Amino acid sequence: MLEEERLKCLRNNQSNLRVSKYRSLTEEGDPNQTQGSITGKRVILPSSYVGIRRFMDQLYYDGMTICSKVGFLDLFITFTCNPNWPEIQRALHPLNLKPQDRPYIIARVFKMKFDSLLADVTKKGCLGKVLAYMYTIEFQKRGLPHAHILIFLYPSKKYPTPEDIDKIISAGVPDPLK
Repeated sequence: MLEEERLKCLRNNQSNLRVSKYRSLTEEGDPNQTQGSITGKRVILPSSYVGIRRFMDQLYYDGMTICSKVGFLDLFITFTCNPNWPEIQRALHPLNLKPQDRPYIIARVFKMKFDSLLADVTKKGCLGKVLAYMYTIEFQKRGLPHAHILIFLYPSKKYPTPEDIDKIISAGVPDPLK
């Protein structure tokens, strides 16, 4: 309902959004169009509307501007919520609930762990001295929060060889018995 109201507001306030500058989008198209294709009214969404092409282009240009000032990123970290974290299970198990039954508990535990990770990386410097960082938090289709973190390190603290990178990256398949 919120999304519908937001779209209705944008549709009804096109003159306030100064969409007339997009003249090429509102001009008449090919005169050979069929009758059904000219019905309706084109609605221009602002570039701040999440998910449209101009919004994605803005994010890309922002990223490229940051890279031109700070340099290319050094580390890309993906941080995903695990519904089996002990803090979540401790809150849900006595009530015999599933994680999707209490999304606010999931969000709070994720936020606490995410803030702790950021503090370890940025303030404590566990991965090197951080020049800048950016992150975005999104929700997966199954409802769990998920973060992408970009880390820019000082030039003197970068990881120049593959062996240096292998010291901080680990990946493995968990033991099914544990």
